[in-house]
Amino acid sequence: MAPELVALALAGLLQVVQYGLYSVAANRQVGVEYALGPRDGGRELRGTAARLQRALTNHFEALVMFTLAVVVVTLSGQGNAVTAACGWTYLAARVLYVPAYALGWVPWRSVIWAVGFLSIVAMIAVALL
Repeated sequence: MAPELVALALAGLLQVVQYGLYSVAANRQVGVEYALGPRDGGRELRGTAARLQRALTNHFEALVMFTLAVVVVTLSGQGNAVTAACGWTYLAARVLYVPAYALGWVPWRSVIWAVGFLSIVAMIAVALL
């Protein structure tokens, strides 16, 4: 399997892990009864649970763009050492992004996000050149 596809598959598994982390934190905050109920009355999360929720949402958004980059690279046959490095850099940035967001690392959360984003842009640019 192409390294870019492996990085994409692992990014998908990271999303599963993030969902688990967020769910545990949120359920601890709102309580099991509310979590199992119809949730008719909204409850706003705060603290770590809220940050984990936002990190998960951000991963959903980034994963769309990363998937696009991997599809372009793979289907065009433009995969090479640079696109593979970009894929692994993206994945590493996303792994680091979770604790950076959850623990409120300022300004490192934004720096880590930018590294991942620029990795996606670089993958697409390399495929087009």
